[in-house]
Amino acid sequence: MTIEVQGLSKRYGEQWAVNNLSFSAGKGEVVGFLGPNGAGKSTTMKIITCFLPPTSGTVSVCGFSVQEQSMEVRRRVGYLPEHNPLYLDMYVREYLQFMGGLSGLKGSALRQRVGAMIDTTGLEREQHKFIGQLSKGYRQRVGLAQALIHDPEVLILDEPTSGLDPNQVVEIRELIHSLGQEKTVMLSTHIMQEVEAICNRVIIINKGELVADDRLEQLRASGQNRHIVRIQFAAQVPMSTLEELGSDVHITMLNNQAWKLESEDPALRQRASQLALRHNLEVLELVSEQNSLESIFQKLTRHVDHS
Repeated sequence: MTIEVQGLSKRYGEQWAVNNLSFSAGKGEVVGFLGPNGAGKSTTMKIITCFLPPTSGTVSVCGFSVQEQSMEVRRRVGYLPEHNPLYLDMYVREYLQFMGGLSGLKGSALRQRVGAMIDTTGLEREQHKFIGQLSKGYRQRVGLAQALIHDPEVLILDEPTSGLDPNQVVEIRELIHSLGQEKTVMLSTHIMQEVEAICNRVIIINKGELVADDRLEQLRASGQNRHIVRIQFAAQVPMSTLEELGSDVHITMLNNQAWKLESEDPALRQRASQLALRHNLEVLELVSEQNSLESIFQKLTRHVDHS
């Protein structure tokens, strides 16, 4: 495996940001690394890329230890952090040449690689501008180009499409998907459609601990016994009325008149309809929803504190 994480833990004071986390990822995989805010995703990525030391456990990349052989790890990893750090007073092409030089590229090889990355990430028209003049979306492209400049075996991407417009998002997703054919790609995102579009495997953590690790299609199949109903009333309905459905139903308020109901009972939709009839409530909408990655994610992480 290209990435091996075993018993990884990271503590800040009395708080465990990551707690006994283990997983692996291999060549040809695009892994979606998911979790609520504060779950430990960015901390894990920073440890894999040698920006943070672990409190305990081991991490290796391409067979090299992040603790004992960090320079070897850095040579094989391309990293786009959540807060994309760039030199705003450098030109785009100048910055990529500088970053390529730091990676050991020289002469014609450096020029060719910079040109290829500018073309690959769609920066042709922006290459002679100061980075500080670019929009957030184009700065994100520059960050992705620098992560790729040395042709790494492993790509670690933290919110890679943040700030991009819809057309740019499609282009970058296609690029990541194609890179995943021959590299190991690990990306963190809160956009479930992004995971479904480009990832073939999903890892979900909650409060620093692993709660799911599976192929995307198998993860979807695991939620097939979960039934979801969305109901909207013509007027506001109190939570106490919905709670009459029973303790097996998880209730989420969407707005004052709309609710999402979840249960393992296949008759959930019928129970909701009967509840409305008993209370003489006018129903504007009553629909069953298919299990999605979003619903599975919510089920696995709903008890997390989002503060």
